[in-house]
Amino acid sequence: MLTPEQQKWIDHLRDDDHIVMKPYDPSCVAKFDRIKARIITTLGNQVRVEHRGATGLGISGQDEIDVYIPVPPEKFDQLLTPLENAFGKPRSVYPLERARFVTEEGEKHIDIFLINDTHSGWLDGIKFEDYLINHPEALEEYRKLKEAGNGLSTREYYRRKIEFINDILVRAMNK
Repeated sequence: MLTPEQQKWIDHLRDDDHIVMKPYDPSCVAKFDRIKARIITTLGNQVRVEHRGATGLGISGQDEIDVYIPVPPEKFDQLLTPLENAFGKPRSVYPLERARFVTEEGEKHIDIFLINDTHSGWLDGIKFEDYLINHPEALEEYRKLKEAGNGLSTREYYRRKIEFINDILVRAMNK
């Protein structure tokens, strides 16, 4: 089940392209460490920099590394410019929610998210990944869902993924 906001986001995605899944690449850890060092050099060592997503979980994915910089809302806007200077214009900005920057490290696609650490999207993401880490059977379900997404349209893949995430969040609430 999708919320109306999730459905709206899904509807804007393409339906004429295809997702490509790749096995987990252990070199992602060192590549994340290099990106983290660049971010800390740019923003200072007071910021948190987290490796999340499929490579953070050690499972198959879209062959990219998701890097998150969770910050209080009052720091969000002031960190946009230094990140833009380091990584270029953000690909998307949802004011006081998240901004996504894209770069590469050793030919690996990197998504860097500056994210409001009080926003439900961040908090739900933490609950989701914590649940997967603490319930290996759920992590295995997620791995299989991701691998089964190979060849799906972007829209269909993300619809299935978000429905799975919503299901895990319900399970987490009921534990």
